[in-house]
Amino acid sequence: MEWLGVLERIAAGEGASTEFKRGLDLPGIGRAMCAFANTEGGVIILGVDDSQTIVGVREDTESVQERLTSFLQTGCSAPVSALCGRHHDPSGWVHWIEVPRQRGLEPLRYDGRVWVRRARSSVEPSPSELQDLYNDFGYILTEERSILAATSSHIDLARFGAYLRALGLDTEEEPQPAEEDDLRNRGVLTKSGDALRATLYGVLAFGRDPQRYPQTRSFRVECVAYAGEDRASDSLQVADAGGRLDEQVERAVGWFAGLGRFETYRGLIREDRPLLPRPAIREALVNAVVHRDYSITGSKVLFEVFGRHVDVTSPGTLPNHMSVESVRAGAHPRSRNESLANYMLAMGFMEQRGRGWPMMRRDMREFNGSEPEIAQDDRNRYVRVTFRLDPSRNQQGE
Repeated sequence: MEWLGVLERIAAGEGASTEFKRGLDLPGIGRAMCAFANTEGGVIILGVDDSQTIVGVREDTESVQERLTSFLQTGCSAPVSALCGRHHDPSGWVHWIEVPRQRGLEPLRYDGRVWVRRARSSVEPSPSELQDLYNDFGYILTEERSILAATSSHIDLARFGAYLRALGLDTEEEPQPAEEDDLRNRGVLTKSGDALRATLYGVLAFGRDPQRYPQTRSFRVECVAYAGEDRASDSLQVADAGGRLDEQVERAVGWFAGLGRFETYRGLIREDRPLLPRPAIREALVNAVVHRDYSITGSKVLFEVFGRHVDVTSPGTLPNHMSVESVRAGAHPRSRNESLANYMLAMGFMEQRGRGWPMMRRDMREFNGSEPEIAQDDRNRYVRVTFRLDPSRNQQGE
């Protein structure tokens, strides 16, 4: 870009493709650079204030050029192919960075976060915008895919060791494989460029903080209890069940147990009963977090309690061409996330493969005479399991 083009942008003011900085504000430059690259490109002009007045950059001009050149290579999660220019105005040096729209394996991140341009501001995208952005980049997240910000230090080795022991492996007998080799051989780490990165499987099964990354922030269970029969009703209790997959299930089940119990009578004998049998709810939640489609990056598993029923909704359709009818018949499941399924099975969170749905049916028939229902919405891409609450209950706990 020539100086005349820069002057035209200064005269037009800040907008969706132009940002002004008085000086070498690297954090602000990083956010804007990342946002422009992820959106439609733009120009960052240094030495101009918000009133469109040229004030000049006070730092040494050669030093500024060197720092900008270095920042383009190392400031964001991947190098930015931008062009730098400068011009000496009577008010001082003006520098500019011309950032093109950039596409790669995934959106650029600055300071660990994805940024996009919205009017005059660089902002973090909403969950749905983030999903659209990943789709635009052609990034499809599977359990084998690496999370570029996740390193081996983000893996809880104690948890990984507990998993190995659950498999019946001796973790004390020498010789033991090197830690990184073992993690890589078991799909927890994978090579990405010149470095080892944790896979989605590694993060969700053994990560210290699984929701810390832009791609995984929504990979949790959202728990909501409503006063009525639909989402238009007032919400009574809301919680987010995050953490590793097993922690998500336990936290969601614990939240549900905290909603209370109800009384029934058998003759003159009072019985204090839970709202639903714990094993059935636990199995539905396990299936939801294990079999969900993790390429749908902006959505959560929903655990919703209404006046007369409970829904567990999982993003994505049934895996590997399974049908609702085959699930009801107790067909052997074919998971799209085989490593996660094997992990939850080894840790005691899953029934033997194919027994989950028959077990839920049995538990519900014995509990209140109903059966769980399963439905799939191909258009909106979700699977929902519904449990009917006992119509005879006369009092829910507070």
